[in-house]
Amino acid sequence: MYLGRVIGNATATIKHPSMEGAKLLLVKCLHADGQTVEGDPILVIDNLGAGRGETVMVTSDGIGAREALGDPRSPVRWSVLGIPDR
Repeated sequence: MYLGRVIGNATATIKHPSMEGAKLLLVKCLHADGQTVEGDPILVIDNLGAGRGETVMVTSDGIGAREALGDPRSPVRWSVLGIPDR
């Protein structure tokens, strides 16, 4: 799990059937200072309603992400776990 900043939404014309209707976000990892972003963005599913510019807690727990989508064969790995209070 780590903190990241939402840098945008993603749309796909073709995606795995398990991801139909799922909100997709692009998230970049935050340094320990909580401000500086680093690395390449990752694609995460979001069931909590995070928006661009928000800080989110992201997990790579693929089992939890697949359970959230209701499909144990889904290729999803990353998901938004929470939105921290400020």
